Amino acid sequence: MEIAGISIWLWAGFVGLIIGFLALDLGVFHRKAHEIGMREALIWSAIWIAVALAFGGVIYLGWQWIHPGSDYTNSEATLAYITGYLIEKSLSVDNIFVFLVVFTYFQVPRKYQHRVLFWGIVGALVFRGIFIALGAVVLSAFVWTMVVFGLFLILTGLKMLWAHGKSIDPGNNPVVRVFRRLMPTTEEYHGQRFFVRMNGVLHATPLFVALLVVEFTDVLFAVDSVPAIFAITQNPFIVFTSNVFAILGLRALFFAVSGLMQLFRFLHYGLAAILLFVGGKMIYNYLQKVVVPEWPHFPVVLSLLIIAGILTTSIVASILKPVRKPQEGAPNKVA
Repeated sequence: MEIAGISIWLWAGFVGLIIGFLALDLGVFHRKAHEIGMREALIWSAIWIAVALAFGGVIYLGWQWIHPGSDYTNSEATLAYITGYLIEKSLSVDNIFVFLVVFTYFQVPRKYQHRVLFWGIVGALVFRGIFIALGAVVLSAFVWTMVVFGLFLILTGLKMLWAHGKSIDPGNNPVVRVFRRLMPTTEEYHGQRFFVRMNGVLHATPLFVALLVVEFTDVLFAVDSVPAIFAITQNPFIVFTSNVFAILGLRALFFAVSGLMQLFRFLHYGLAAILLFVGGKMIYNYLQKVVVPEWPHFPVVLSLLIIAGILTTSIVASILKPVRKPQEGAPNKVA
């Protein structure tokens, strides 16, 4: 039995591998709640990146065995995977901004933040799998939806530019308001527990409410990021695996760079530019495939170079022109 031209046993084996990684992470390395320091976060970031690149090596060596009859060569499949991984990794930076706001708003103790992110990522993997499956079916059945997705990504990129600098209030999240009406919540934390029974009544702790916001936020981000990678490749296995490895490294990335995010003042514009590019590329792919077949195919390697160039430019620009600190005693300007 096959799913999207790939044996169901390979799909099951990959999912089993990810479950094993998650079990090892929570059950062994982070069994006891503790604050994640910079050194530990950097080590784990390096490990997850190495694992993702190693899987890229597996694709390079065995793509024709993984997906017999694929239109991709081993090199093309590997480039598509790496480009997709880079897109998802880049767009996940926006998640870090939101996580910072959520943890600050709910005053989540640092030693419990990893637990919230862990279960948030488990939920993210499930939702991404659902979105990818639906996206693959829709794009396969209705080719014109490539234009719809492309325009959506362009609008999202423009919205990202317009919304830059606006504050976020997690307390006004509609999911939080509805949940608090349906279930009583405690004002104080009870260790790393999500629920606690008080006077015979089950209460949710603020830790679970923070997790709820994290999950809801990732669903919103998935609506943007999943179509973005479909602009690079429509192979469900490459889309799913690149998404998964980008998400798995998100926790370590959060603890490694959360304190430095405000220094990269132009990174937000770089992410918006990436969405504009992949949205335009998806529309171009539709035109080349359906309307003007004589147009040249847009090479994956060119997409990789453009995306890497946009990221590098925004980061270098942020370093060369950092955020100015207000002079001591000088009046604060209202933006």
